[in-house]
Amino acid sequence: MASIAKTVVATGASSGLGFELIKQLLAQPQPYKFILGARDTKTTQEAFDSLKYDSSKHSLTIFPLELSNLRTVKTFSQQALGKVGQDKIDYLMLNAAIATNAEKPGPYGSKWSEPYIVNHLSQHYLMHLLREKLEASRSRIVVVSSGAVRGVTDPSLLESDVKGGSKTERSVYSATKFIQLLGAHWWRRQLQGKCHVVAVSPGLIPGTGLPRGTTMTLPVNHPDAKSVPEGAQSIFRAFTRDDFPEDPEQIFLTSWGEWWSKDVYELSLDKHLQDKWCPTKDEIEKEEGLAA
Repeated sequence: MASIAKTVVATGASSGLGFELIKQLLAQPQPYKFILGARDTKTTQEAFDSLKYDSSKHSLTIFPLELSNLRTVKTFSQQALGKVGQDKIDYLMLNAAIATNAEKPGPYGSKWSEPYIVNHLSQHYLMHLLREKLEASRSRIVVVSSGAVRGVTDPSLLESDVKGGSKTERSVYSATKFIQLLGAHWWRRQLQGKCHVVAVSPGLIPGTGLPRGTTMTLPVNHPDAKSVPEGAQSIFRAFTRDDFPEDPEQIFLTSWGEWWSKDVYELSLDKHLQDKWCPTKDEIEKEEGLAA
């Protein structure tokens, strides 16, 4: 008997780790239905077509998504839900990220910087828009995080660091990934008993396009450096692992396949901080000018 296809909705799958992860899933005996958001749908479609995957087993749909523009997030969610129909969303992967600084004004009149909107707010908003379907599906939400969260030592500085026009000398990437992890904890609390929320670090991957357009460098000869396929395997484990720790706050899977001790990301466990950085759907739409 043929296996029932599992549905994966994903951001950040048009290149790098996300593309490699989908490529690895396309090689699995398990059939998948992929619904992907991409800025350049034509180029992304051509890249996946070049893999010559078994289209009789897998299906792949790409809808436009520009994460710096929350209006496209809303449109993408509607298109994704329409495509899913009565089926379940088995997995939601939130992988998109940029590593630029916050010196420019926020896009589309937002007070927030583009890296904050892309790395956290837009994908947090997408979760709100998909929430009802995710709960009904008992989905697994895979949040692709980073060891860079350890770079945040004083969360009181986050707001000034991630606003548009910020002149901070601290790492905006670390700040936004820390806020994203706050979001993972917040959603774990909201969806407890309904969905599994897993944060995962793919490791130090010099071969991704993350530093593109920035001064960030990832040393190829670093002893902890991993290849893009190895990094994608770390994310793949977050899709398949079922040995969840008894402590529900221990949600972070490392690139070497262990559940990270909570003392590593202790600052992100502050529930008041999680609440502060996880606005409601209505609050987002009002602040970003999306309300009807």
